[in-house]
Amino acid sequence: MISGKPATRPSDALDAAALLELLRQMMLIRRFEERTMQSYQATKIGGFCHIYIGQEATAVGSIAALRKDDPIITAYRDHGHALARGMEPKYCMAEMYGKLAGCAKGKGGSMHIFDKDNAMYGGHAIVAGQCPMGVGLAFSHAYLGEDKVTVCYLGDGALNQGAFHESMNLAAIWRLPIIFVVENNSYSMGTHISRGTAAADDLSVKAAAYGMRYAECDGMDVLDTYDTFRTLVDAMRGSSSRALGAPADTGSGPAFVNAKTYRFKGHSMSDPQKYRTKEEVAGRQERDPISTLVSHLVERNLATQEQIDAIDKQAKELSHDAEKFAEEAPALPLSELYTDVYAEPFGPYKVGELPEMLRKTQK
Repeated sequence: MISGKPATRPSDALDAAALLELLRQMMLIRRFEERTMQSYQATKIGGFCHIYIGQEATAVGSIAALRKDDPIITAYRDHGHALARGMEPKYCMAEMYGKLAGCAKGKGGSMHIFDKDNAMYGGHAIVAGQCPMGVGLAFSHAYLGEDKVTVCYLGDGALNQGAFHESMNLAAIWRLPIIFVVENNSYSMGTHISRGTAAADDLSVKAAAYGMRYAECDGMDVLDTYDTFRTLVDAMRGSSSRALGAPADTGSGPAFVNAKTYRFKGHSMSDPQKYRTKEEVAGRQERDPISTLVSHLVERNLATQEQIDAIDKQAKELSHDAEKFAEEAPALPLSELYTDVYAEPFGPYKVGELPEMLRKTQK
């Protein structure tokens, strides 16, 4: 948590409807990812596929603290962020199926989920590659005097990439309204953070090196995550309208958050998980983020078991419908091979100059 966090927390102001919405989002992500795994195992989804099960509270809690127009950008474990931001599940699933109805016309796949309408600027496959782009988003809004806060998500493996440090440095110099959040699930693929990252037991030094604020949150607890981000965002809100490079104050400038979470599945669908024991995973699953919120609701008489079951049923139905939509959606025509590459549909080529197979699709 943020040092000196007041006794009254932002989440105390959330009513039962708002808390049930957090639960709905987490359950949707969980059931959607279960369907994704089944589709991948049935070879309906190709390429790499990274599952978000276990980390739902981090995306849902942090995004709930933002406005709809606040930009977010993340790495390749991105389905959860897209759903938490409001993307319709069917378009996310269709993208993974490589279908034209997907959010990126089926050309990006699992690791490149984009939703511009919801200010979701994508998953990115290059480790730490999203960090400079996150800084660019924050810079643009500060330059234009727009009161927006950017959130840039990264895995702990990105902590050791040069692009991460360059991004932190520029964000600090320009006092940009951006929050860098490491979704610290303890593993960079199969390497424990203690083996690959210096000062892994105290990541505050990463923020201190660039003179920015630091916070920790329990990424397995959606309310603690919400509290941490809401406190930061509320303090940061308005700083983007100040002059670039303005002197630091209690609210302006970037922040770095260490969200301590855990993925219940492998790094990707092809991960045999030989680097950790089944006992370790089972132990961490005892603090399932969904079960934690359900207990909070039931113990405080904020929701009945019937309401919770109904939310879970809806999540399953939406996930099933998304799979059916993706199955039935049309495949990409060959003509799409040349689109989205140049500003004009076929760039320097004329239809008559295209390969014969593509010319046939233009008739």
